[in-house]
Amino acid sequence: MALADARALAPGLEVHEADPVGDAKALDGLAAWCARYTPWAAVEAGTRAGSWAGSGGLWLDVSGCAHLFGGERALLADMVRRLRGLGFAARGALADTPGAAWAWARFGEAGDPVLPPDGAKAALAGLPVAALRLPPEEVDTLDRLGLRRVGALYGLPSAPLTARLGGAVRRRLDQALGTLAEPISPRRPAAPFTARLAFPEPVGLPTDIEAALQRLLAMLCGRLEAAHLGARRIEFAIHRSDGSHDGIRAGASRPSRDPRHLIRLLAPSLEHLDPAGPDGHSGVEVAVLAFPGVAAFEAGQRAMSQVSAGVCTGVDAGERALTPHAARGDPELAALADRLAGRLGAGNVRALRLRDSHWPERAALRHAVLDGPPPAGAAPRDRPPRPLRLLARPEPVAVTGMKERPDGFRWRRFAHAVARAEGPERIAPEWWRELGQPASPARDYYRVEDRAGRRFWLFREVRPAEGAQAGNWYLHGQFG
Repeated sequence: MALADARALAPGLEVHEADPVGDAKALDGLAAWCARYTPWAAVEAGTRAGSWAGSGGLWLDVSGCAHLFGGERALLADMVRRLRGLGFAARGALADTPGAAWAWARFGEAGDPVLPPDGAKAALAGLPVAALRLPPEEVDTLDRLGLRRVGALYGLPSAPLTARLGGAVRRRLDQALGTLAEPISPRRPAAPFTARLAFPEPVGLPTDIEAALQRLLAMLCGRLEAAHLGARRIEFAIHRSDGSHDGIRAGASRPSRDPRHLIRLLAPSLEHLDPAGPDGHSGVEVAVLAFPGVAAFEAGQRAMSQVSAGVCTGVDAGERALTPHAARGDPELAALADRLAGRLGAGNVRALRLRDSHWPERAALRHAVLDGPPPAGAAPRDRPPRPLRLLARPEPVAVTGMKERPDGFRWRRFAHAVARAEGPERIAPEWWRELGQPASPARDYYRVEDRAGRRFWLFREVRPAEGAQAGNWYLHGQFG
């Protein structure tokens, strides 16, 4: 009714502004909280204002999860008790179909929230037609026709009912009775490999959390081995007795099913999980481990020789780059890359992918190691050596005494006298990448060594129209 009419009937009525956005966020948070019971939870999609669906609800598929809590009734009773303890008015029901569970949670007998198998038809017969999740106008139409209970619709032919009221009534009835499938999309896709551990009493020691993680890893890694798979992404969550939850995640550059390696990836973040919660008095009741990303596990034989990981400079500040074999070759280097990514950030550790290009800036592409092995590439054949350290951008230098080779140059305020030099090596621009743009000049590269033994990679810009002696000089890299 209108607010003025409601206040006329109840002068002391307490009124609050509606907050649909806040309600949606609260329901989404409760769906995440329900991960303590099942990974398959979804927020109910509301219908028009005034319908029963507007009250808000959650779908939970607890198939295969109820035994962890002592059965279906015990799981449902525990969930409703905890929701009420968090300050929510809640009713729950459990049935064979989503439609029957929805109807029984809102209109069924409160003393018996679990419908027996194949008992939905008999249980729903005495409920009002609003229990079928129908819009208010269709409920009013059925009321005028004298069809006020769900059971009154059982014997009606489908064709006349559909012609008079449309297909919604028959569809909702068939969904509730299980003759028409009703898929429910979870809040987030359920991880293919998930394990949970419920504690008899809340635990509050970090060592208990680590022990639970080790136990869950042993369980899931055994399942991965049986399926010939490895984990690429790992998520670990704890659910506290006060209803709060927290989680950490990590990634692996190559599929892994070694519990020792996976726990090392989570260890830096595990230290920040507080079992006591925000109030400092709660404890962890449920721990959940999931592998949302898995891939085929490729076993490899360890090489007899040790391969060291080269670190490429000339990258942005705070970023590390490893040589290509770190992401797709030696397992120990892949494990090192995973640990670095866990400490420095997933996007800050990158591998180098070779590309078929003579142009130095395009010869390699940085690739996040946790995104998987980089696509195969190869450097062009029959090219002179390249410097180990390539500058992010060529830096201008002043060259002196140029005849066949430079006699010296000044870079970053320091003068270098050239003892010997090799070159030039002409590298022409890749014109097919610059269609519609001004053509870049060609480059004549020189490998030079100063009198102190330091070796540099210099080039001179060459524009054919300006002659061989024209163009600026730049330093592009340094040899080891």
